[in-house]
Amino acid sequence: MRFGVLGAVRAWRADGGEVPLGGPARRALLAALLLSPGRAVGAERLIDEVYGERPPKDAHHALQSQVSRLRRDGIAVERVAAGYVLNVDPDDVDVHRFLRLAEQGREALGSGDPDRAAELLREALGWWAAPAPAVHLEERHLAALEDLAESDLRRGDHRAALAALGELVERHPLRERPRAQLMRALHAAGRPAEALVVYERTRRLLADELGADPSPELSAIHRELLRGEDPPGPPEALALTSFVGREEDAARVRALLAQARLVTLLGPGGVGKTRLATEVVRGQPDRQVVELAAIRDGGQLPQVMMAALGVRDSGLHPPGDRGEPADPAARLVAALSGRELLLVLDNCEQIIDDVAALAERLLTACPGLRVLATSREPLGLTAEHLWPVRPLPLPDAVRLFTDRARAVRPDFPAHAAVESICLALDGLPLAIELAAARMRTHEAAELAGRLESERFPLLSRGSRTAEARHRTLRAVVAWSWELLSADERAMAARLTVFAGGASAAAAARVSGLPDAEALLDSLADKSFVEVSGGRYRMLATIRAFCAEKLDTPHAVRQAHAACYLDLALEADPHLRRGEQLGWLDALAAEHGNLREALRFAVESGAVELGMRLIGAQAHYLWMRGIRTTATAEAAALLAAAGPRPDPALGDGYALCALIAGEARYLRLASALVDRDHRHPLLTFLWPLMTASGGDPEVVLRVLRRAERGDDPWGRAMARFIWAFPHMAAGEYSAARAGLTAALEGFQELGDRWGSALALDSLGWLGANTGDRVSALAHTSRALELAELLGADEDHADLLCNRGDLRQRDDPAAARADYELAAEVARRSGIPTYLAAALRGLGDLARMAGDLPAARELYEQALARSDAGWIKSSGNHTRVLVGLGRMAEAEGDPVAAAAAYRQAAEVSVTTGAVPESARAVEALAGLAEPAEAAKLLGAAVALRGCAVPGDEDRLAAEARARAALGEREFAAAHRAGAELSRQAALTLAGVSPEAIRASPLDVIAAMTGEPPVRQR
Repeated sequence: MRFGVLGAVRAWRADGGEVPLGGPARRALLAALLLSPGRAVGAERLIDEVYGERPPKDAHHALQSQVSRLRRDGIAVERVAAGYVLNVDPDDVDVHRFLRLAEQGREALGSGDPDRAAELLREALGWWAAPAPAVHLEERHLAALEDLAESDLRRGDHRAALAALGELVERHPLRERPRAQLMRALHAAGRPAEALVVYERTRRLLADELGADPSPELSAIHRELLRGEDPPGPPEALALTSFVGREEDAARVRALLAQARLVTLLGPGGVGKTRLATEVVRGQPDRQVVELAAIRDGGQLPQVMMAALGVRDSGLHPPGDRGEPADPAARLVAALSGRELLLVLDNCEQIIDDVAALAERLLTACPGLRVLATSREPLGLTAEHLWPVRPLPLPDAVRLFTDRARAVRPDFPAHAAVESICLALDGLPLAIELAAARMRTHEAAELAGRLESERFPLLSRGSRTAEARHRTLRAVVAWSWELLSADERAMAARLTVFAGGASAAAAARVSGLPDAEALLDSLADKSFVEVSGGRYRMLATIRAFCAEKLDTPHAVRQAHAACYLDLALEADPHLRRGEQLGWLDALAAEHGNLREALRFAVESGAVELGMRLIGAQAHYLWMRGIRTTATAEAAALLAAAGPRPDPALGDGYALCALIAGEARYLRLASALVDRDHRHPLLTFLWPLMTASGGDPEVVLRVLRRAERGDDPWGRAMARFIWAFPHMAAGEYSAARAGLTAALEGFQELGDRWGSALALDSLGWLGANTGDRVSALAHTSRALELAELLGADEDHADLLCNRGDLRQRDDPAAARADYELAAEVARRSGIPTYLAAALRGLGDLARMAGDLPAARELYEQALARSDAGWIKSSGNHTRVLVGLGRMAEAEGDPVAAAAAYRQAAEVSVTTGAVPESARAVEALAGLAEPAEAAKLLGAAVALRGCAVPGDEDRLAAEARARAALGEREFAAAHRAGAELSRQAALTLAGVSPEAIRASPLDVIAAMTGEPPVRQR
């Protein structure tokens, strides 16, 4: 797809058709996502962008509704932990193409190629349309117009420059750069008198509007014109390396300096503050850089600045009234008071107080002075504007690494390992440049593999001409470490046990230090930690350095694990109530810390602690579809617990076994669960995970215990689970009653997850009984809830289910559902639902007549499908039926029949008996007419009803009816429909062993009372 955000927000499909985007809210949402393509945008920021100062009452739900509408339009917005992301190629978005071309044009201009610059800039401006969605883009547009005028001037195309500059000056009369260009263009066109008039008008305008004089550049052009000489062009900036990845930062800092007199570029060592400052002031006519890194005594600051500015002290000035030496700061004030100057104070952190005091004095006394400072902590002045310099985004980091690697190895190829290197180095430009320099003697894959354990030794060779503190990665961090107090160092070291950041409260508890919040803020001021959303985070490089300084790692990690166990225990009951969204977000924010606590439990052999951690976060892990992130730790804890687990481990052991998913541990857990269970989640998970091969008596006791229990969520879940034997038996009225009662119970509690499960099953009932309208409504509502929860596994599953419902009537919408499901499943590492999505795409290919593509998709789905799990049995059946259809179309009825029978057996052995009807109907298409009619009837017996509108079944029915006649067909069909399920499956060729192994059939047979009871 292509997108436009300049002018009106628009979207076009691959075929060129425009997507109808609806109202302003949806367009504002799309614009906000497109301004950050491939990067997560937080929900709060999106709400602010979409609704402004008057958000709706349930803003998060309203936002999710807008996201759902975009997805229905085929725009694949993804939900991630940090918010929402739209993964599109930036070049498919007009504003990013404009920015890329404009920057390339500027680079070409700077490198002395005005012809190429003009070509690129004209292409860039061809993408521009007003209005722009952000102020800084307007500034970038003006800069591109000015760059194009400069290119035309250098190419000698003065007419083109004059035409553009006349309009620019008229629209932006106070911008001096286009006025200087206009004077040069008029002179080059043989009109020097008009150029002098422009200068005089500019001088008067600046005096009247701003009370200021023309810039030194304008004044220099004016002097040359009066002398009859060619006016000078703009000063050329000299840089030894290309400027990569900070183009937008540079433009926005320039714009900030146009309105603020003190701007500080703030960030950790090695992040590129100095390089950014150099780029910001490039082309500024009156600027001076003062390097402060070598100064450790703040008293030397005025003299250093005087030397840099060329202010001479002859030593003849009289001392003060009391005989003290003359004040050098006063000399600076006298020298700068009548001057327009941009002063760059580079590397201020080690004498920050002295820099702040002098900067305030100079700015107060010198109205023409502006200051751009770079520092690892703020100056702390009222007039200060901070510009945080962040690590490079991954695409820019890769570009920088590749650029620098090719400087030492011209044939350096693009390599996937470069991304891993840049991620491991936090996107820090200095670290990336040091690593890229290693490409002369190392391979990228080797370096990526060694960075985790050898980060500092590997990056120990920098430029010989660099400051000592910038020659190695360790030196960069050590410079900042030396500036910390003892308590700040202790806090920094103890923060390294956190993964993914920490709240102030957690850091205070785990560190055990007094005045913890003040220490955190001080570390943030000194760029040792980053603060965002109330969380304190360390870059991996800083964290690795500080971890070496932690003197009591076991004790601090133990305190960390206890802290996050308490959080998980507190959150768990809320996950089954209306407040679950806030608690899910809280746990998601601490996911890294929960994982780190679990790793500590495993590494230290603390089995009880580890199992309590697993049990406390099991509901969160399952709801979000990320239980596999704890599978390895769960298995390790189970192994450590031994073959005779302590009964006191109880629910923690059982939930550990369910997350590990290994049969041997589930058998050991069965006795613990049978004896007693308290965690409501076991009511759902134990039947689900042990349906194939577990003890049905234990399942029954779990369900009955929950039915009689005092936990309302457990009672609602028992009703939900009891509906499945009824569905397996084709008793759809009883199943619907149970699911409806369960849904009411979940809704009364405010549990969206339980509600989504019940709605999904009601959707399945609707589809299986031919009520496609209710099926689609229930499934779509369940999908909205799953998206709201960020439940990736359920999200992917429900997308596939909705795609199945749309296959016949709206294949394009079905394809969009399957493709989004595949994307979610791939991102979340869920092969089961990736298989379902591939199977759905295979169905569409088969329906469209593309049999080779269909077979390939079915085979890919089969390789990823799990035949033994009840949640995937229906899809596995459909895959096998699809492959049977392929064999049938290829003229191999024997292979087709084998696939159909295998499909029926898969359904039966997992308990999803109604799904076998699909395979039996497919077998009818291969059978002789009389047997076909009976098999079609048997399918009705298995499903519990006939589904109207299925084209494959209707074709088989029409062939049998035509061959037999109406009466004989009806008799044979009736005979099949009156068969028991066992007889119907036997007729289809399903083995007796498979029939006897059906777990839900056993459960249904063993229920001595109605399984769904109203309470």
